[in-house]
Amino acid sequence: MEMSDSMNIGFRHHKVHEIEYLTVPAFEETGLVTHCFTTRLGGVSTGEYRSLNLGLWKNDHRENVIQNYKLISGILNINYTKFVFSRQVHGDNIGVVTAQDAGKGFLNGGLNGFDGFITNQPGIPLATFHADCVPLFFLDPVKKAVALAHSGWRGTVKKIAQKTIHKMVTEYDCNIKNLLVAIGPSIGKCHFEVDKPVVDQFLLSYGSAAERFTEKRHNGKYHIDLWEANIMQLQEFGIEENNITLANECTVCNKQKYFSHRGDAGETGSLAAIIELKKK
Repeated sequence: MEMSDSMNIGFRHHKVHEIEYLTVPAFEETGLVTHCFTTRLGGVSTGEYRSLNLGLWKNDHRENVIQNYKLISGILNINYTKFVFSRQVHGDNIGVVTAQDAGKGFLNGGLNGFDGFITNQPGIPLATFHADCVPLFFLDPVKKAVALAHSGWRGTVKKIAQKTIHKMVTEYDCNIKNLLVAIGPSIGKCHFEVDKPVVDQFLLSYGSAAERFTEKRHNGKYHIDLWEANIMQLQEFGIEENNITLANECTVCNKQKYFSHRGDAGETGSLAAIIELKKK
């Protein structure tokens, strides 16, 4: 995709001990949130989950996953026992997280079936999980509300980005013009090759506008730019271009740094998008 001069390109990379993670400069500048997008580096998991696997539903040792949470939480200075996350279903359900939900990520029967969360409660870390699917971060620095969304191709077809924004507006009276949004590392157009039935679903959802982010290849397959599709959603909903940050990193191209479902032929761990409103 062509990069606009007014869009923010690139997340900030950090390394503490052996753990590497990324942050969004525009979010950091507000001083309101603790957040990151993890890499696969610096944890204790082994084999295909080496090493910072944060997916509890993988065939990894639970004690290793918990230790990985402790490691990243220690660096971020957040309480890992208060995490809220879900066993994602590639849907478009957005959970509204209140103080009573703190810790439901690790509890059986917690907030499952959601692919996104919003909250205006400080001190509750949210997480979504990724291994090529698009991580979306949202922050309203005026209303002091945050959100995360897991936007794979199905979520992108369902326009989960717009639904997350709509939820923030209806629940917290957010002004769209104030929202900061970031698109994290995920599969790039370079590697997201699909058959026509998948393209047809995008055409049904986006109409002729889908031609902007789909490209037919000589082998009869198509390449889809999920980053561009999400940017289109955001702009269509009124998000200012200079309030969007794009990591511009393909997880398949960089599978030594990121877990990648396609790059690792389905045998891989989970990265996490994490965000928490700081306590006053």
